[in-house]
Order: sequence, then C-alpha cells, then structure tokens
Amino acid sequence: MKLPDKIYDVLKWIAMICLDAIGSLYNGLAQLWGWPYGVEVMQTCALLSVFLGALIGISTAQYNKENHL
Repeated sequence: MKLPDKIYDVLKWIAMICLDAIGSLYNGLAQLWGWPYGVEVMQTCALLSVFLGALIGISTAQYNKENHL
C-alpha cells in the first residue's frame, strides 16, 4: 500500500498534530465547562492517531522497499 504524496502529507499532519490537539482541547474544555465524554473523546482521538500512524508506517516501509533506501 503506497499512498500518494499529498494524501501521505495530510494523513501525517492529521495523525501527528490535529487529532492530538483536538482531543486535548476537548478534554480540557470538558473539564472546565462540564461537557460530557471528555476522556472518551481524547482516547478516541489517540486511537485514531495510532491507527493513521500505522497506515503511514506501512506506506513508508513500502516506499523505502521499492526505492531501496
């Protein structure tokens, strides 16, 4: 599974920055304002981040294998 460069870059940004930031923000606001499911939202974002990271890792390994890096 080799991802196109643009999709790879977007998924990497989402996995490394966006999901963690959203989860942390919601959890913090949930504690401050009494919103529901703060921990659950944060953990869901973390799991999605790990899943996307695995897809990115598979794509990187395939790319490196094909290009002998």
